[in-house]
Amino acid sequence: MIVVATGTFDLLHPGHLYYLKESRALGDELHVIVARDKNVLHKPAPIVPELQRVVMVSALSMVTSARLGDPTDMMRPIEEIHPDIITLGCDQHFSEQDLEQRLRAREISARVVRISEYKECTYCSSREIVRSILERKW
Repeated sequence: MIVVATGTFDLLHPGHLYYLKESRALGDELHVIVARDKNVLHKPAPIVPELQRVVMVSALSMVTSARLGDPTDMMRPIEEIHPDIITLGCDQHFSEQDLEQRLRAREISARVVRISEYKECTYCSSREIVRSILERKW
């Protein structure tokens, strides 16, 4: 089974590792699509540049391959990978049903699975890391 996980992966933290580990557990291969800087519109722009983020994600042991998303068509890499499953993180803004409809419209039969939230640490989100840094006034 081929699994695709997507995300920004800015300021890698244990929440990202949990998401990717749980995604990999669903299949034999885990392909990760890292959002391009210009495509991150639903939250503050990433701090870490896209090329550095994809290199960091590629280095993780549970990841078979990582690539940047397409600058204009988010479905293009998914069509190229042909996944059986696409995972979403707990905080990703897509609804599973809407994404499945978009996939079907492109004749992609992948199942969409939402991975649960990881709350095992203080800094399990990039937002919390940035907030803490700003509070310390470094």
